[in-house]
Amino acid sequence: MRNFYTLSTFLLYFSLSAQTGAVGIGTSNPQQKLHLDKSIGTLRIESLDKDNNTRNGGNLEPGGTYPLYADSNGVLTLALQTLANSDGSDAIDHATIPTASLKLTTGDADGKIDATFFTYTITVNRAATLEVKYSLSFEVYQTDLLLTMIRDGGARRISTYYTLNNGTRRYGQASRCYLNRNINNPAPYSSTDRIGATGQLYNSSTTYVQLTPGTHTLNFKAEVSSNLPSQATYVRLAIDTDSVFMRLY
Repeated sequence: MRNFYTLSTFLLYFSLSAQTGAVGIGTSNPQQKLHLDKSIGTLRIESLDKDNNTRNGGNLEPGGTYPLYADSNGVLTLALQTLANSDGSDAIDHATIPTASLKLTTGDADGKIDATFFTYTITVNRAATLEVKYSLSFEVYQTDLLLTMIRDGGARRISTYYTLNNGTRRYGQASRCYLNRNINNPAPYSSTDRIGATGQLYNSSTTYVQLTPGTHTLNFKAEVSSNLPSQATYVRLAIDTDSVFMRLY
């Protein structure tokens, strides 16, 4: 008798599906193409659980939750598809970019110099929000001759940002200030006199940009500036592991 009741219930729901184009589980009045009544609970897909999907970190974090995505075919997945994701690799190699360094000369009129070090083009067919994350490494010296260190006590600012479609607005701007002074070893400095501080520095940023339908160009730029009168500065870009991440919403 119980089996007959279950079968009858299933046939009733199937009949509703044929008449309204919707399927209800636990309800005789489905409001969507597939409607699960509150008495039924949620949906479980075992191919996405911690035992069957390596992208589900439940074994490392029991009870944790993970974002679910739909691919271009509408298939549900835990895999994050991005426009660009360096994922631990070096996204920008200083040996492959034409502006791997910036040199600010003494007496420069406005005390700053900039250059584009990375360009990315994207085409979208709808209005979208673009998430952009980047981390750029660099080193700061006074001159490129034997990589002479700065010791004059003057501040230098190294800024990174990107522009959209060659516009003037700066997105994702990040800056670091560098100065070094050695009062125990005054000028002039010899080529072997390397007392001072140097090393890799990083600029990092996360931003969200609104895009209209069409093709867009992102120009990633670096700017080096000092107080006036400008002081000689040499900056090497992308000398360590650099990362770029872009995703559309």
